[in-house]
Amino acid sequence: MPANRSSALRRGLAVAAALPLLALAACGYGSESKDSSSDQKVAAGSEKIDGLDSVRIGYFGNLTHATALVGNQKGFFQKELGATKAQYATFNAGPSEIEALNAGSIDIGWIGPSPAINGYTKSDGKSLKIIGGSASGGVKLVVDPDKIKSLKDVKGKKIATPQLGNTQDVAFLNWIADQGWKVDAQSGKGDVTVVRSDNKVTPDAFKAGSLDGAWVPEPTASKLVAEGGKVLLDEATLWPDQKFVITNIIVSQKFLTEHPKAVEAVLKASVETNKWINANPGEAKAAANKQLELDSGKALPAEVLDPAWKSIQITDDPLASTLDTEAEHAVKAGLLEQPDLAGIYDLTILNKVLKAAGESPVDAAGLGTS
Repeated sequence: MPANRSSALRRGLAVAAALPLLALAACGYGSESKDSSSDQKVAAGSEKIDGLDSVRIGYFGNLTHATALVGNQKGFFQKELGATKAQYATFNAGPSEIEALNAGSIDIGWIGPSPAINGYTKSDGKSLKIIGGSASGGVKLVVDPDKIKSLKDVKGKKIATPQLGNTQDVAFLNWIADQGWKVDAQSGKGDVTVVRSDNKVTPDAFKAGSLDGAWVPEPTASKLVAEGGKVLLDEATLWPDQKFVITNIIVSQKFLTEHPKAVEAVLKASVETNKWINANPGEAKAAANKQLELDSGKALPAEVLDPAWKSIQITDDPLASTLDTEAEHAVKAGLLEQPDLAGIYDLTILNKVLKAAGESPVDAAGLGTS
């Protein structure tokens, strides 16, 4: 790597260490993890893969992680892993999942683009690889219709994002800049007041009138609508083909090197799950909600579940070019110096699985392992 590029990267990592940059996944709530292992029985005659007793899979209890929710609930992962136990852990935040991956507490995880970028750059490209896609979309700007009637009315208002530097925060700051407005990224003060608010409390703050709106992922966006909010902008409309990465699949590089057959089994199950979800949207929505209830103790009501589910696209494609663009937005906002994302993707196994399933290969947009 050229010296000036290396120096810029080190400075960028120093910034990332000092701030919660790119810290939470799109829908991260807090930092705890929870054992979400199912009691699914292993089929008689099944054999262990790579001699492994288990493969530990992490995900968030959120609809944007529908592949993992449904794959757990319907037993797709266990089926492909045979006598190797599929063990699950649910997380509320990107940093805790990355820490678990680095510590070897999980092997594979579903996670948002921002923590994947952060985890990769902070480790100098040694900790993880993105090995597949999972979901696109599911992010909206929801506002109080009495206070904001058009996009230009956002100026001068208080708008929430989940956290400084997280995926939605970066997207909103980029959108603000595109309007020609000025906001100090770190303080959130300027032509728009950006309020960093945990997704768990944002609906109550909105209902109380202390927020005029929020740029948030599902199901928080639909919760705001249930409280009287109106969708002013769907972020998907800002992207080519209305697609952008909201959830990736990551794996520790150590596990990928030592257990490629297990990784292949999980990716095969992911592809099968996604195919089933897209072919059976009603049943899939119910399965995802059932797993959410098992994981969190509370299912989503229909008025939140239905619109949230409709806004999320399930896909095997990691939409790599949009991850690179999201990183550029963070740089543009002044939250990150240019990171080196070369090699963050390894789509070799996924493309093998897709070929076997008669599907088209996916592309790493120049950021793949050579």
